[in-house]
Amino acid sequence: MTRSPRAIAAAVAAILAVLALSACTNGTQNEAPVDPSTAKIGLLLPDSVTARYDTADRPYFEERVRELCPDCEVLYGNADGDTAKQQQQAESMLTQGVSVLVLDPYDGKAAATIVRLAQSRRVPVISYDRLIDSPDLAYYISFDNELVGRLQGQALVEKLREDGVKPGDGGILMVNGSPTDNNASQFKKGAHELIDASGYAVLAEFDTPGWDPARAQDWVAGQITQFGDRIVGVYAANDPTAGGAIASLKAAGISPLPPVTGQDAELAGLQRILTGDQYMTVYKALRPEAAKAAELAVDLVNGRTPAGEVHIEVGGRSIPSFLLEPVAVTRDRIGPVVIDDGFFTLAQLCTSDYAAACAAAGLG
Repeated sequence: MTRSPRAIAAAVAAILAVLALSACTNGTQNEAPVDPSTAKIGLLLPDSVTARYDTADRPYFEERVRELCPDCEVLYGNADGDTAKQQQQAESMLTQGVSVLVLDPYDGKAAATIVRLAQSRRVPVISYDRLIDSPDLAYYISFDNELVGRLQGQALVEKLREDGVKPGDGGILMVNGSPTDNNASQFKKGAHELIDASGYAVLAEFDTPGWDPARAQDWVAGQITQFGDRIVGVYAANDPTAGGAIASLKAAGISPLPPVTGQDAELAGLQRILTGDQYMTVYKALRPEAAKAAELAVDLVNGRTPAGEVHIEVGGRSIPSFLLEPVAVTRDRIGPVVIDDGFFTLAQLCTSDYAAACAAAGLG
């Protein structure tokens, strides 16, 4: 049967119409070019129990975006420790037309779903601070996380030796970070390198769900019941979990407190270091980290793809990455490292409750 030219033309037109409708509705590409000067950039952070995210990462990121692209809009979401909520926030931002997602995942494995969805919309994803388990990342920016753990482990071991504590005198509790956080496994690995080689035994260790200080506090309370004065040191992966551990030690009447590590140089952690409750923290310069993420986001909006300083292997693919260097901070390093870098002011640190401790540390 031979079709007329008119029939063939009508059939072709119908097929083209279906294809055009499919292209408009499948969400795999932006419907229209985005003006880079007014682009939307999504920033997704993982939780609220870690003070740095809302007090440092977010404002530093937004500040740098404003400097580079005054009319760009930053859409912000905090997952509050909820994987499903972070997924919903990402979907909402993609629906609103973000050109780039900067994602600090609550769950590094689950967040791979967000990366796949973003990729289907041709939206690049920058893995921020915590690594996402996806080979489709545009960039990864963080700190050398194994080095963070080594700094913590080294400081704890050196303090025990300085205090004359022998390996046979007792052991260490390890209060690790969240099992959903890829960084936590790197902190733990780095810390174990130093602790395992020191001769000091690890009495017990715990991966703290969601980095929840209350969960850390409860676990340490149970270990105090079991081990008592055999606990000569506590590795805590960050300052909030350190605070939970210290609360349990104090509640049990343990005095003097064993040395306790931390991370992030949170205000409460620094104040505990001043009073002698916490031994050390790890300072991570959050302004450069957030600023670099903002710079990468604006570059991607404008079609620029700068080379990474290093490459991290994820799922068989090499991800261009930027890793900043952390710094160990004990009482004598608060001034020259944290205050001099402008992370906190003396007025913020040395409130009336801590004025005497600040004076004793030469601050004020």
